[in-house]
Amino acid sequence: MPKALVIGGGVAGPAVAQLLARAGWDAPVFEAQPEPDAFAGLFLNVAVNGQRVLGALGVLDRLLGDAHRASRMVMISGRGKQLGVVPNGPAGRPSEAGVVVRRGWLHRVIRDGAEQAGVTIRHGRRLTGVRERADGVDALFDDGSVEQGDVLIGADGVGSVVRTYLAPGVVPEFTGLLGSGGFAHGTGLAPTPGAQFFVFGARSFFGYLVRDDGTVYWFANLTAERPPPLDSPNDSARLLARLRELHGDDPAPVPHILQHADGPVGGYPIFRLPTVPNWWRGRVVVLGDAVHATSPSAGQGASLALEDAAVLADRLRSADEPQAAFAGYEAARRDRAERIVAYAAAIDQQKRVARGRLGIAIRDAMLPMFLRRAAGDTRNDWVYDYRAS
Repeated sequence: MPKALVIGGGVAGPAVAQLLARAGWDAPVFEAQPEPDAFAGLFLNVAVNGQRVLGALGVLDRLLGDAHRASRMVMISGRGKQLGVVPNGPAGRPSEAGVVVRRGWLHRVIRDGAEQAGVTIRHGRRLTGVRERADGVDALFDDGSVEQGDVLIGADGVGSVVRTYLAPGVVPEFTGLLGSGGFAHGTGLAPTPGAQFFVFGARSFFGYLVRDDGTVYWFANLTAERPPPLDSPNDSARLLARLRELHGDDPAPVPHILQHADGPVGGYPIFRLPTVPNWWRGRVVVLGDAVHATSPSAGQGASLALEDAAVLADRLRSADEPQAAFAGYEAARRDRAERIVAYAAAIDQQKRVARGRLGIAIRDAMLPMFLRRAAGDTRNDWVYDYRAS
């Protein structure tokens, strides 16, 4: 039985492990965190291309049981004027729209599916190094243990140890945006079925939706010249106070949502990887954010990772040698992944805060024209129409 050592227990890792297990592989997953964190990552969009892979995994219906279906993205100016409505998916096909889910729920659904397929997921195992042999590969962990396999798959995120092994000179780029967000209860706001709202605030970009039970999912994107130190503590109360100040003059219901925010408020710099020269070498390969991290602006991070998992598993099932499988996987995925990273970067520029009254006036005058075209523009349907297998 061939054995794949899968590093990372988020989206791509357990997904590729499940697909390989179905094909008769032993594919244990090693995750650095000591236990699953239901709060980590807050929430995210799963687009229709990612949903197709979840359907192939047999977990889509369960995921949708706790999802907010969001076919429309409503854009609001800092003065409360509606600037336009654009589809959260291919133009004119609302049945193929994305859904918003808690990241912890997505991880749990994929993880449970993998375990039901016989995959072992081991928490508290932090990778520190990779050692290749003529007939296999070793994974070295911080507890001094060593695991041996035929191949090693790095699904360990934007700070990937596996990518550093393959491409040591590659450093993720800071997007100029800081992400933050959380949840709010007791706002009295009406649910927003089928929609998310995005507000171009005076000092920060803000998004929200209201679920049927009244729970508000909200996020804010702050602009910054440089990321904060990686070891700086995330002071939830101080971050929330800052957000309340930044959005204090924004239209309703933004200040109201922030006043009712409860629970921890997450904060993190947003990075991207426009290109990585080496996706694989020998018996080692990377996928997902480890090789093409993108900002959340395109709503494609999780879906790209799921596509990677499906394509890589397919190539490993059908190739005689791992090197041939890895080469086929990269050939199928690189151009698309890099194109979406660039697409998200273009959207990031629209989120950057306009400077001064004149800048805001120009932005608010131009955006409606752009958004009117986007509402029926099929030129971006390539993002959603991809089928991994």
